[in-house]
Amino acid sequence: MLLKDQVAIITGGAGLNGLGFATARLMAEQGAKVAILDLEAADPAGAAARLGEGHLGLVADVTDKASCDAAAAQVYAHFGRIDTLVNNAGITQPVKTLEITGADYDRILNVSLRGTLYMSQAVLPTLRAQQSGSIICISSVSAQRGGGILGGPHYSAAKAGVLGLARAMAREFGPENIRVNCITPGLIGTDIIKGKLTEEKKAEIAETIPLARLGRAEDIAGACVFLASPLSTYCTGITLDVNGGMLIH
Repeated sequence: MLLKDQVAIITGGAGLNGLGFATARLMAEQGAKVAILDLEAADPAGAAARLGEGHLGLVADVTDKASCDAAAAQVYAHFGRIDTLVNNAGITQPVKTLEITGADYDRILNVSLRGTLYMSQAVLPTLRAQQSGSIICISSVSAQRGGGILGGPHYSAAKAGVLGLARAMAREFGPENIRVNCITPGLIGTDIIKGKLTEEKKAEIAETIPLARLGRAEDIAGACVFLASPLSTYCTGITLDVNGGMLIH
């Protein structure tokens, strides 16, 4: 098993059809003990229970620094170590530039970008003490191509910020054997697109993708396992495209 005896934290991981839960499930299958962090309404404890015995579900708000610090402390107290953080929590909004309000901007950036910073800050002291660790940040093809299918420009900005933040952290903490990498998913068939695209529209989009299909949550989960595992020990500061060829650059 690739992640035997490791401990992984996944933010925004309680949605059973989402990227985070798919990643939690695959990491658990690969031997990791997993801590799922999410808002109370998402029931992270229930999601963790679905993984089997020995996993943890905690209520945490990634936009609140104290909540992030408390969650990381709980994970460490429970498991005695932290090996991987997956900064997965994020929200989107399909609006145009001139429609974005200040509240919209703050809400989108707070979760994706501020949340990535706060949770990384929460685990980094532990990773530094261990002189090892992997932080995986979920960005988006939207950050690379200047907009996605559903997210507005503020979503693209937030996910582009994640790329810059991750690269800067990779450079800063590399000498301490802490790796920081990004994944840029394409259009993935999760609840985030449910009810927003017709089957006909999905088929049209799939025709433009070299691999001729939308992504699956498991596609992202596999990339996360790779970046958490010993298979990627010489990878830091990278952006791993998982988009079926939607963007080739």
